[in-house]
Amino acid sequence: MSEHSLELSGSTVHYWEYPALPCPADNSPAPLRTVLVVHGFRGDHHGLERVVEALPGLRVLMPDLPGFGESEAFPSREHNIAGYTEFLQEFMTALGLDERTVLLGHSFGSIVASHFVAEHPGRVAELILINPIAAPALEGPKGVLSKLAQFYYWAAAKLPEKLGQALLRSKLIVQVMSVSMAKTKDPELLEFIHGQHHAYFSSFAHRDMLLEAFKASISGNVRQVAEQLRLPTLLIAGEKDEIAALPAQHALLERLPQAELSVIDGVGHLIHYETPAEAAQAIKAFLAAHPDPSEAAS
Repeated sequence: MSEHSLELSGSTVHYWEYPALPCPADNSPAPLRTVLVVHGFRGDHHGLERVVEALPGLRVLMPDLPGFGESEAFPSREHNIAGYTEFLQEFMTALGLDERTVLLGHSFGSIVASHFVAEHPGRVAELILINPIAAPALEGPKGVLSKLAQFYYWAAAKLPEKLGQALLRSKLIVQVMSVSMAKTKDPELLEFIHGQHHAYFSSFAHRDMLLEAFKASISGNVRQVAEQLRLPTLLIAGEKDEIAALPAQHALLERLPQAELSVIDGVGHLIHYETPAEAAQAIKAFLAAHPDPSEAAS
């Protein structure tokens, strides 16, 4: 793994490259496929590392989205779906990523990734969405919780600076969020998950950009552009996901022209933490069924 940075539209973006390694089963040479990963809301590149570790045969690029992790906020662009899709186009161009690239998005990253593909057909070869946001956040039985979260971010933006920052970075609230999403009963895994959230969930540039990104996360979803996603698409869903519920995943599957759904039992919205090996296995099977044309020709 190596860390890099580049200047895009007036801000410094940090990204991590995980080089393709020989597959352990037969020590065969690694393929040239590149997977570009888009993390979720309030996350950064650390969140998907456990999945990446289980994908030794792929080159993976994981940027911290502008305003999150180590990357600076946009200086003059809103932190919304349009802003982040434009960022992806700039990032891919700057790194010379071609149409063989595989695009992977988790949670909020699934919204950004799907809207990017809809706006730039043919720009990537395959689309992989983990815990995809398949329907509007304010719909359904969990709509009340989304509205409470909306008030939380709005209040934090309106309070005096010091109080607002304290509310957004409250360890108690981060713990409540972490506990509500985790489904595992394994104490060691729970400790790891909570530790990850406490370490990285508050790594955002400032409260204004966070409110912009939150508004994007509840106003956008994959369903809005489903019919435009005319490329091989893999949905990886959690059986117990309360944020991206399973019925909505099945409904989304019906709208997608070339998609398949892999459901992981016993897990919710934290597939990347709780069941990374199962997610990686689904990804490997999907990519094996949709090989890079240059690899197939060789």
